[in-house]
Amino acid sequence: MKLTPMKLTKTIGSALAFCAQLLLSGACLAQASGYPDHPVKIIVPFAPAGPTDVSARLIAQKLSEQLKQQFFIENQGGAGGNLGMGNAAKAAPDGYTILFVSSSYVVNPSLYAKVPYDPYKDFLPVTMAGDAPNLLSVHPSVPAKNVKELVGLIKAGKYNNFAHAGVGTTPHLSGELFRLTFGLDLSAIPFPGAGPAIQSAVGGHTPILFSSLPPAVPMIKDGKLRALAVSSRKRAEVLPDVPTFAEEGLADQEADTFQAVLVPAGTPKEIVALLHREIVKAVASPEVKERFAMLGFDAVANTPEEFAAQIKVEIPKWGKVIKAANIRVE
Repeated sequence: MKLTPMKLTKTIGSALAFCAQLLLSGACLAQASGYPDHPVKIIVPFAPAGPTDVSARLIAQKLSEQLKQQFFIENQGGAGGNLGMGNAAKAAPDGYTILFVSSSYVVNPSLYAKVPYDPYKDFLPVTMAGDAPNLLSVHPSVPAKNVKELVGLIKAGKYNNFAHAGVGTTPHLSGELFRLTFGLDLSAIPFPGAGPAIQSAVGGHTPILFSSLPPAVPMIKDGKLRALAVSSRKRAEVLPDVPTFAEEGLADQEADTFQAVLVPAGTPKEIVALLHREIVKAVASPEVKERFAMLGFDAVANTPEEFAAQIKVEIPKWGKVIKAANIRVE
């Protein structure tokens, strides 16, 4: 078949484009095969010593061992995590800046009037490393032995507030979701972190507490708090006798505090795949699993697609709660 000049031009153009794609693919593979060849920064958008920081350091240590290159933590706390997440969004998409987040990643877009990142467009999900359910517990003086009994006491005017770790945290939003579900006259009392909120509940000052699971477990095991329900789909291994909200007859109360890894959008897919593979290996190691369990986290290490799907579900879910409860942080 004889080609006309126009068809010949199109054919050559298509061949060149195909060759360019092959070259680009080869370049990406070459980049991934040599990755990492210098230290990798992991941005943690919170202060040191918190659960996200501790989780990130566990993963960073294992990645350093596995990939024979230093993965180091850089804490960039401020604005509820927005500062560090915004800086990570601007980082070069070369695999040398990683973001390690908590659930604030999916909460802040609705909680703040403006955030310095687009949770859908600015990052590529790598994996959720672990998560911990939120927990409803009460001071031992509260006579309720289950959630329905507590609801009855609140409706009878016996209790009118609950403690939580700070405005916009997932324990706060869990409490608001609980309040909205039953139409309760229940005020949210914020504290500067989980520790002060738990101490207030242990002291009986705010006898109802919504918290993440890890910091409350010691007080529950010591009998200083009574756990009524966990907000996960299945019971927590660390508190196997505590029912889920669903087992208590309450649907759609699931809420957790996750620890997860993302990279700036545009990071080569081969590097994303490598990081995912190595983090899955790290999370599966006995050392990390044991430390996660001590912190109250379940090891997850799901796929990038599964984590992306969860992000798309949780942003509108918490957005509805935040709007209904009229919560806003400036």
